[in-house]
Amino acid sequence: MTRTLAAALAEARAQLSAAGLGDAATDARVLICGLFDLTSTDLVLRGDRVLSRDEMARLEAALARRMAHEPVHRILGQRDFHGVRLLLSKDTLEPRPDTEILVEAMLAPLKRIIETKGSARLLDLGTGTGAIAIALLKEVPELLAVGADIAPGALETARRNADLNGVGDRFMAVESHWFDKIEGLFDIIVSNPPYINSDVIAELAPDVRNFDPMLALDGGTDGLDAYRAIATGISTFLAADGVVGLEIGFDQKSSVSALFAAHDYTLIEALSDYGGNDRALVFARENRYSAGP
Repeated sequence: MTRTLAAALAEARAQLSAAGLGDAATDARVLICGLFDLTSTDLVLRGDRVLSRDEMARLEAALARRMAHEPVHRILGQRDFHGVRLLLSKDTLEPRPDTEILVEAMLAPLKRIIETKGSARLLDLGTGTGAIAIALLKEVPELLAVGADIAPGALETARRNADLNGVGDRFMAVESHWFDKIEGLFDIIVSNPPYINSDVIAELAPDVRNFDPMLALDGGTDGLDAYRAIATGISTFLAADGVVGLEIGFDQKSSVSALFAAHDYTLIEALSDYGGNDRALVFARENRYSAGP
């Protein structure tokens, strides 16, 4: 049975709401716009458009997946992040808007470094989709980036995303467990590493627990395994005047700061996410960072 766009939207919203999904209206709108390449304005101005049987079948299949708690953007296979469009895969974490805060935090030190050196090199550890590196490459033409990840599938996705966003010539993907296969010095090192305590994984929402890769979630018994690895190995690869940017869990500011202080790094900036929680930390070597005027 066919439906008009307006009727299909209303029915999708009702189905998702009945399934107990918290933001059914938004999910229905984003699914339909993504499936049929529409804007929110189209939903209003073209509400009388009749969907074909094939389109209805696609919508019904997508709704079934969402009611099984698969995230909307995984169903669509892509999502927007800080002005770039990123393909998703089973090997990658879905980039969240809160991670854009880390991207923003890196822009000022990057511009300072480029003013001094003329160019900059960035290392994105656990790159996943390449979100952080690719967003910064789009913003900063003088930047070169290496995206490192332990998962070959994630690296393939990151390469595709770099090409799709026109920065593939400045992005290199390297299969590496943290610094194991990394070479050279970098002006900026960033990471959104796994930081969830192992024993909390089972309590996560099914949208996360069942669809994000475990490698991107599990931070060990205290959630700090990745930060220990980064803090221990970073001095060999960070330029003397370089900067480190990390995403953290909401309760990890003190513990991560202490780990890096033990390796002679000073916390120079701490940023909160849109919910007011601690979300990103920026470090520099002790006595090497000048914030400027």
